[in-house]
Amino acid sequence: MTDGVSTALDTNGQGAVASTLNRAGTIAGIARHARAKAPMEVIDHVEITIEAGLHGDFRGYVKPGGRGRRQVTLLERGDWDAAMAEVGGDIPWYERRANLLVDGFDLPQIPGTQLRIGADVVLEVTRHTDPCERMEALAPGLFAALTSDWRGGACTRVLMGGRIAVGDEIRIEEP
Repeated sequence: MTDGVSTALDTNGQGAVASTLNRAGTIAGIARHARAKAPMEVIDHVEITIEAGLHGDFRGYVKPGGRGRRQVTLLERGDWDAAMAEVGGDIPWYERRANLLVDGFDLPQIPGTQLRIGADVVLEVTRHTDPCERMEALAPGLFAALTSDWRGGACTRVLMGGRIAVGDEIRIEEP
């Protein structure tokens, strides 16, 4: 993934910042796990709520006094494919243990950025999803391959809930 910004010269020869982020993509996959270390369940649609995140996923519940910084996790298909190429693997994306696989979209690497999925759901990027030791068990070198440039994905909190499905559009929510 790129940083989403490039510099181009304007008509006066001055540097101008232009966004190169793909402004919209699609939800290519949805997965959840009912408890820690449980197998991932791949589904084609799901309800997302402010209180519980992605329905049926144990990480989405906001604990009393918690901030819900990891309610829903997202992974770019391109980043997963690049990591797989780097380690010579062919492991399904959901083994990353992310909730949503996005295609054709550069996840913003700026905490506070809001993402809209479909008509109703709004998520706020909170931080990078750090890879865990389970990644190294899947393929030697995978932990390192997911560490740089937010390749491990993004954690989000739910700002507005609703129902999403594979094929829904994901885009940056403009203020």
